[in-house]
Amino acid sequence: MTADIASIDLNGLRQMMAIHGVGELLVKTLAANDNSKNQPYLGGSLGILNILPIGDVIEHTTASGKIGLKAALPLSWLRADGSLAAAPHAQIILYPQYPEIRFSGFLKGTQGAPNDMMTVREAGRLLFFGVTADRKIIAAVAGARSRLAAEIINLGGLPRTGVFQHVGMGHLQTSRARLLAKLSIIHQKGWIDSGRLRADGSRGPCQATNCGGYTLEAELGITPNGRAEPDFDGWEIKAHAVKDFERAQSGNITLMTPEPTGGLYKANGAEAFVRRFGYSDMSGKPDRLNVSSPHYFGVRNNKTALTLSLIGYDRPKGRIIDPQGGFALVDDQGSEAAAWHYASLISHWNRKHAQAAYIPYRMQKSPILQYNYGSYIRLGEMTDFDLFLKAMADGRIFYDPGIKLEKAGETKPILKRRSQFRIGSAFVSSLYEKFETIDVQ
Repeated sequence: MTADIASIDLNGLRQMMAIHGVGELLVKTLAANDNSKNQPYLGGSLGILNILPIGDVIEHTTASGKIGLKAALPLSWLRADGSLAAAPHAQIILYPQYPEIRFSGFLKGTQGAPNDMMTVREAGRLLFFGVTADRKIIAAVAGARSRLAAEIINLGGLPRTGVFQHVGMGHLQTSRARLLAKLSIIHQKGWIDSGRLRADGSRGPCQATNCGGYTLEAELGITPNGRAEPDFDGWEIKAHAVKDFERAQSGNITLMTPEPTGGLYKANGAEAFVRRFGYSDMSGKPDRLNVSSPHYFGVRNNKTALTLSLIGYDRPKGRIIDPQGGFALVDDQGSEAAAWHYASLISHWNRKHAQAAYIPYRMQKSPILQYNYGSYIRLGEMTDFDLFLKAMADGRIFYDPGIKLEKAGETKPILKRRSQFRIGSAFVSSLYEKFETIDVQ
């Protein structure tokens, strides 16, 4: 069976996509040179990674010496009978220094792929990407004179992200609506006993410092895990403590907690890093070394003698110019104490923060530990790793570690690692193209 869908109408395509779990349907109009030889152009911004599930980003050098990044796409082609043809070599190639993103390898090793449509130079073909809840892509192609093409044209001005238009799945309730409905119920509950979900789904107590987040996740049915995936139906949930719901934009919010991928920290280990750059505990706790002071871009931290730097980033242009670069803590001689490479962070950032909800909460400890969640929810959509880097260069995002070495002088010291990047709550809107506040009361 081939992948020729020329006879299918839009409702038929939606039904076939829905069977495979598609919740978001995207379409790109292909130019004449968008084919397997020239690699279809998917955009000039890293923002396209908000809507496409991708694998780990790795460094990539072409035969001609062109340096970029690439990531696998979990993609299958939809055949006319509704079955799927896996495309095991599908990938995107990113050249953030231009910037440019290309679609590659989508026909290689695939039985039943749309070769007749993706090897020709024909303007006006339509490339559909259906994105599933479990982060897979179901792809299809329609000709420029097909029934599908006519129906898409008749829909008029559809919402757009880069080169893709959002067709949507029609009758399906959006994940945004489902999230807001749940948050409304949670707000109306008032004070909620602190707790967290266990791996088996049962609810247990929580007495840790981050129980405000765990309690909200429990109410949303989210089991804590270490996966770099959104928390609820495609949305990253960011609960943050406030003293007063009228000042819900106060304080700082942790954005991500990645471990370094380079520098002395990676080469020699976290303990060596703390012994070299740590300082005695400021509260007088004996035999303890800390690295727990905020580090801002371009500002030397006097406690660690380290400066947060952006390597391979053009600040005036606001984009990466060296895909092999990253941000790093450097000493006075310019040596990297710890580094986070762009390749390891691009997919992590866009995967987790493509859609994010910021929910304020208050805490009371008596008679028992409880939390109360506010009605004003801030929603961020359409992020871009370049926006993250700009916020860091502007001093809004900072490195705020919580690393300590207890019993540092003994034979078995105790090491705690926590590398976290934070932002002032009032500045989170700068990370998204679309940002709004919704009252779920």
